[in-house]
Formats: sequence, structure tokens, C-alpha cells
Amino acid sequence: MTAQLSSMEAARSAVAVLVRGGVRDVVVAPGSRSAPLAYALAEAEARGEVRLHVRIDERVAGFTALGLSLGSLRPVPVVTTSGTAVGELLPAVMEANHAAVQLVVISADRPGELRGTGANQTTEQPGLFGSHVRYAADIPAGEDPAGTLAGGLLAARGLAAPDHQGAAGPVHINLAFRDPLFPAADDDGGTAAVPAVTAAAGSREMAVPAPVPGPGPEPSAAAGGSGRTVVVAGHGAGAYAEAFARSQALPLLAEPSSNARFGPNAVGPYRLLLDPLGAGIERVVVFGRPTLSRPVAALLARPDVQTALYLPGPVAWFRRGKRRERIITGPAELALFAGQGPAGWLQGWQRADRAADAALQAVLAGTPELTGFEAAAAVWAHTRGRLVLGSSNTIRDVDLAGRPQPDPQCTVYANRGLAGIDGTTATATGIALGTGGRTRALVGDLTFLHDAGGLLLGAGEAEPALQLVVLNDAGGGIFSLLEHGEVGTRPRYAAAVERLFGTPHQAGIAQLAAAYGLGYRLVEDRAQLEPVLKEEFTGRGIVEIRTDRSGLRRLHARVREAIWSAAGGQP
Repeated sequence: MTAQLSSMEAARSAVAVLVRGGVRDVVVAPGSRSAPLAYALAEAEARGEVRLHVRIDERVAGFTALGLSLGSLRPVPVVTTSGTAVGELLPAVMEANHAAVQLVVISADRPGELRGTGANQTTEQPGLFGSHVRYAADIPAGEDPAGTLAGGLLAARGLAAPDHQGAAGPVHINLAFRDPLFPAADDDGGTAAVPAVTAAAGSREMAVPAPVPGPGPEPSAAAGGSGRTVVVAGHGAGAYAEAFARSQALPLLAEPSSNARFGPNAVGPYRLLLDPLGAGIERVVVFGRPTLSRPVAALLARPDVQTALYLPGPVAWFRRGKRRERIITGPAELALFAGQGPAGWLQGWQRADRAADAALQAVLAGTPELTGFEAAAAVWAHTRGRLVLGSSNTIRDVDLAGRPQPDPQCTVYANRGLAGIDGTTATATGIALGTGGRTRALVGDLTFLHDAGGLLLGAGEAEPALQLVVLNDAGGGIFSLLEHGEVGTRPRYAAAVERLFGTPHQAGIAQLAAAYGLGYRLVEDRAQLEPVLKEEFTGRGIVEIRTDRSGLRRLHARVREAIWSAAGGQP
């Protein structure tokens, strides 16, 4: 049996083939699943073997690679993460097909066992470009990509593509990676062995549980009576999840875009309470599609926890046999599975919720600068009508700091189908025009800049009542909260992590607003935040909230420790 390669070993093998195949320029769009390739390419650039070009917009990245190939007459790869990022390359691939340009698409992907499970940012990437590519290959996680990638380079040069009469053109290599997606602490850049991933390590990035053969454990004899059950409301769950939790006296762990995050049973900072309180959970009922939280994913994957997924009708992201939860289609069976919360069960979570919120507020009060948590909480509290939440940190900040209200205050939208940051401004514009009412969107700076073209409206087009609240920390703050934040503390990778993941910029949001004719307000401190959000708005405008991401990882650690301590846990 062929030995399985770690993700870093596979990535380094792929980069070595590119260098041997004459590649000198590579365009990289930042992402988490493609991180092994980013690190391996940074190492190659440090050796003087390749030159990297970093673009935050995959559409721009694709056409940059196309232009580099036209100018150099060499194959030029463009590297993306999984999900919508790959689809953004289609226009450049189509152009390269008809213009015979040596464009090499290398898309990172989730491993095969996660496809069809609803795992975050997972779709069917193999074959995505159809007849527009000369060659396409899907390389499973753990396999050496060298031979397949070498064949792809030949096809890009027109040397192995008889269907196209030997014409050069684009190729697509889909390369799956398993965790860990970053170099080990003792990794010397490829000369030392990378430790194997053990089963105990698990997948820390996926936002839904790994599939388990069979339908999962049957409910115990306690089902239908009382049991320590929690209700998880993922994206699109709807108000029925809240009503069910209330009727069964169960804690409700609801993502913002579930539109179930309200009522007396909703627990605000639930993801940080799962560590001190989660051991007591016996069963979980899932509504919608949870994608935000690793602690929730870990809970759903626990073999000692019985899980059920409520599916009264078909959904686009689900295929039977790919998830471990028991599938329940009727409310009576669901109530029987969940049971009634035993005495004190819900009240214990509610006490922990109040203590956690007090701990969070204490930490924020001791932080001199305005934080993303405060901005998210204020937007959540002061938005009525429609709220669009961008991916990455913004929706997660709301998920942690946005206090559940007694009743729904607004309808929440988010592009969680593949959780891409692309197209958020255009999506919010369509929602505002479609509903005819005021709409507010909370996005990060990279999400905003990614879809800056979405600000353009043609002469005479209807203008929505849309306020874009941009949390600007001058880069990609979410990566500092993942494993890459730790890698970035190592001198060897610090510059590469900041460049390839932090993607710092100096773009002027005020200038963009002026260029597209939008109103603009700047918020730089706490005193300015709530008054601006309470103002009525008409037409389109931008509110820029400036924060500093340099201390973001430390802030999250302080919040986590404070909440765990307040809830009686040990950090």
C-alpha cells in the first residue's frame, strides 16, 4: 500500500513539479484549505525558485495569471481555496481556452469523505470547468500529486491534449488536503519528516461532523422522557427551531443566520460554553445547516452523543448516507427523540449564559480600543428590517457577542451555501431591492474590497436603501484566529503568514465611496458607534469602523479564558 503523504508533503511535491516544469510565476488567492500550497510556495520563493503574486479576488487572480502566461509564454498556476473561490476562475478559464493560454488552475479541496456531507465550503469541484480545460484531475488527499500534475503541465503546453489538436490551454488540478494544513512546529521546510496526522487529532477546520458509517446510535430509553438535549440551529433553521426548544425546555444554540436566535432559551456565547458545559450533553437536535463553529462540529461528531437532523423536506446540501445523524422528518418523532429538558438543565445554561456575557463585557471594558465584538454587538442590537452578514470574522463576532433578543428584531441573510466572501455587496443590493426596505450589511474590509465592483449602479437604475458597515482592520483577521496565527509567531513563517493570509492593504474606503457616489461616515471609537447606527438612512452609504487586528488573537484568548472561568470551567 502506498504511504499517505501529509498535506505539507503533498504540497511540496506539487511545487517541486511546477518548478521542474518551467513555472516561474504563481498567483495565490488566500484561503485556509489551500494553506499547504501557500506555505510550500513561500518556501520556494524564499529559495528564489518562483515569484508569487497575491490577489484577494479570485477573479482578478485568474486574469492576472492569464496575463502573466501571455507575457512569459510559460504555464502560470493560479491557486485557490475550495468552494466559490474555484468558480470565480471560470471567466479566466474560458478566455484561456479560446486564446490557447497556459493557465494552470490548482484548486484545493476537502477530502473525499467530506463531500456531500454539507461540510463548510465543500462542493463538487472535479469537472467544474467542463469542456473549457484540456485536462482535469482530482487527486485524493494523501496521494503524491507529482505524476498527475506533470501530465497537467504537458497538457497546458498542448503536448498531451489530442482532443484540442495539440493546442495549449487551461488545465484543472483539484488537490484535496486533510488537516493539519500548516507546517509542524519542528518542520524545517521539507528536510525533516512531518508528523503523521493521528485519528485523535481530528479535523479542526470542518464545520460539520465527519461522516460515520451507518445511521448513528439509536435514542436511548430515556428519549421521550427527560434528557440533557440541546437544540442546534444552523443557517436557515427558521423560527420553528426556537419554538421547538421552548416547547421542550431545551437550550438553543443558534447561529445568527438561523433566524432562530431569539427567545428565553437562546444562549449567546454558546460556542465557548460547550467546553465547560458540553460534557453533560446526551443528545443534539439539529435544525438547518450549522457551519460557523468548530466546537459545534466537535459536539456533533462525539460518539457518545446521539444526534438527529430534522429534515421535513429535501435540501440542496444534503445527500443521504453522508452524515451520521438520525434523519427525522416529523415533529412528533423529533419531540420523542429530544425529550423534555430535566429540572435545572435549561436553567444551568441560562445562568452560564448570563455569567459569560458579563465576563465578555468585563474584558471589552478593559480593552482600550474599539473591537470587532463591540461593533458586531451594536450592529446586531440596532438593526431592524434586514441584516446581511459577511463571511469570515463578522458573522462569527455576531455569533459570539450578539445578545439574543426576546423577539426577532430583523431578518438575517448570509451567503452560507459555500461561505465565500465574494459577491456580498451585490447580494445585499439584491435583497434591498427585492424587499423594498432598508437593509444593513456588516462586512469585513476584504469582503468589501472583494466586491467593490458591486457598488456600481448604472444611470437610471433603482437605488436601494443599503448601508454597508465595513469593519476595517486592514487585512484578513480571521486567519490569526486559526492555526496560522500560531505559525505566524515563528520567525521562519511570520512574513509569509502576514503576506499570504493577513493580506495587508492601504485601500481608501472613503475614496471608494466617493468614486461610486455613496455617502460615508467614519467611526474610530466607542462614543461614535451607537449614534451612527441609530440614525435613519436612505439611499446607499458606507460606515467604516476602524479596528486593529494585531491583538486579535490575544483578545480572543482573553475572552475565552474569562468565559470559561465564569462558567466554572478551566481554560
